[in-house]
Amino acid sequence: MKSIAILVVSLGIILLAAELFVNGVEWLGKKLNLSEGAVGSVLAAVGTALPETIIPIIAIVFSGQGSEGHDIGIGAILGAPLMLSTLAMFVTGLAVIIFRRRRMHGMKVIADYSTMSRDLLFFMIIFTVAILTGMIPPGHRTLQLGIAVIMVISYIIYVHTMLREERDIESDSEMPPCYFDRRQAALPRIALQIIAALLLIIFGANLFVESVKVVAMTYGVPAFVLALIITPIATELPEKFNSVIWISREKDTLALGNITGAMVFQSSLIPALGIFLTDWQLTAGALASALLALLSTSLMFVQLRMHKHISAPILMAGGLFYALFLIAVFKGVISY
Repeated sequence: MKSIAILVVSLGIILLAAELFVNGVEWLGKKLNLSEGAVGSVLAAVGTALPETIIPIIAIVFSGQGSEGHDIGIGAILGAPLMLSTLAMFVTGLAVIIFRRRRMHGMKVIADYSTMSRDLLFFMIIFTVAILTGMIPPGHRTLQLGIAVIMVISYIIYVHTMLREERDIESDSEMPPCYFDRRQAALPRIALQIIAALLLIIFGANLFVESVKVVAMTYGVPAFVLALIITPIATELPEKFNSVIWISREKDTLALGNITGAMVFQSSLIPALGIFLTDWQLTAGALASALLALLSTSLMFVQLRMHKHISAPILMAGGLFYALFLIAVFKGVISY
């Protein structure tokens, strides 16, 4: 019962932190004269990706020579893009349906077309490269490292492109006051609010993961299930909460950009880190889970290119791909 209570408390902490973060990052984007696409896909995405970034680093670097830490690290690296492209999109689609009566476009998610198409296309290309790199034989380590360097450079180019976009015009009255500075919204106070929110996010996510581990051990949940399913769900909670908040306020570019930007980050820099720190030899199970992530993303990309928007049902279709993943895991088809 104590562990379950801690679970509830940790969820509350993450939700509070998400509200602080979305408010602070919106004001930071305004002060820096950034577009909504840059705010959602770069600032929000990288900030909320911190918890799931820390887990594979700790698992790989501090696990010594044992294979368990290596497996958990690889599972966390590959589990995050899958979670974002399937379950996170499902939650966002569900939020669209719940808040459809207060939304001008109802069931349609009208986000910035250039930002969304760029994010989804980048993800499909670079994540495919990361997975195929894991199929290169061990004797070609130099080639793997070279590809990892290219992946890092590609993300730097992506960020540079996003930050150069023109800012969307939005008056101060359309934004909630900055919680840490309601009168002036001074940049130091905004920065302090974002830092405080990120610390709360990290604390809440770690608390959630630790309490989930205790519950998993109590009920005999296997370690690989914890690595592939439970931990990614916990660490992706900030993105989900942020997107639900922004969907409820009809800020669709921020809502989707928060997820797609995290997908870009998690498909480029983090796999590159995995290539640098491990031998990066992936199994058929890893390929299968990556294929599900790419199929879910492709479905959204096709509708976006055809209709210039993404509908709630297409977002919720991500839940079907995630369900297929769960079935494959429990049947032993997918493992790392």
